[in-house]
Amino acid sequence: MNISVLISESEIQNRVSELAETIKKDYEGKELILICILKGSLIFMVDLAKKLDTKTTEFDFLEVSSYGDEEVSSGIVKINKDINSSITDRHVLIVEDIIDTGHTLAAIVEHLSRKKPASLKICTLLDKPERREATGIVVDYTGFSIPNKFVVGYGLDYKQKLRNLGYIGVVE
Repeated sequence: MNISVLISESEIQNRVSELAETIKKDYEGKELILICILKGSLIFMVDLAKKLDTKTTEFDFLEVSSYGDEEVSSGIVKINKDINSSITDRHVLIVEDIIDTGHTLAAIVEHLSRKKPASLKICTLLDKPERREATGIVVDYTGFSIPNKFVVGYGLDYKQKLRNLGYIGVVE
């Protein structure tokens, strides 16, 4: 399998710093709970959280599946692990690794909205806008818009492997 670099480690870190600065300003004086969408968003969320540098940020985790070991989503979203925290009347930022068709994220937003947060925003590292099928998805913070290529690294996997690459690579 050939993998070519799409986004370098330094480009990722610079962009994560920029996102963190914007998020800090937007949530100044507010408590924020970051909800990491496992497993792909873990590395991104950790780096983002370190750069937020705020004592009022909490973490929680939501694990969903729609891919399994396939390269294409099945379209059926299953919640494998729900959040533990109450998010009622709290400011919530969903931290996602990649938005493709948007169906998984739409299901996540619907699920979390039922818990009545004060605000619910979305931060994604990667966005493939040309693949969007779900309507009504508003992405508040985007790291990079990318072409419709299969990508790995920095949390994204191919059959549960290659998540640990420090860069975003395209599988050729």
